[in-house]
Amino acid sequence: RYEEREDFAVVMQPFFRNTFLPVDSNGKPDLSFFAADCFHFSVRGYGEMAMALWNNMLEPVGEKQTYNNFTHDQLKLKCPNPEKPFLSTLRNSGFRNSDLNLERTEPAVPYWAVIVAAVAGVLVGSL
Repeated sequence: RYEEREDFAVVMQPFFRNTFLPVDSNGKPDLSFFAADCFHFSVRGYGEMAMALWNNMLEPVGEKQTYNNFTHDQLKLKCPNPEKPFLSTLRNSGFRNSDLNLERTEPAVPYWAVIVAAVAGVLVGSL
C-alpha cells in the first residue's frame, strides 16, 4: 500500500519473532526482566526491547535480527553511520526495483481459528 510513497513507510520489525524467555545463571526464568505480575516487562525488560527495536530500525530490510538475546549490554546498541544515516525502509534498503514479493498472502491460521481458540481458552480458564 505504501511502497510508492516518498514521504511514508511501514516496515516490519521482527526483533521479537524468535525471542526466548531470558534465564538466569541457574537456568530458571530471570524475573528481573518482568514486572510484579510476571507478564509485563520491568524497566530492564523494556530497556532490552527498546534497544532491540532501535537496532531493527537501523538494519536493512532483509537483514533484520529476529531475536533478542537479553544481555543488558548497551554496547550492542547500534548507531547510524555516515553511509546510512537513516532508518531502514524497503526503498532505501535496495528493494525498490527488485522482485521482492509484496503481494498479500493468506495467513497460516484463519482468523476464525484465533477467535475460537480465544473463546475456548476463556471457557477452560473459567472452569
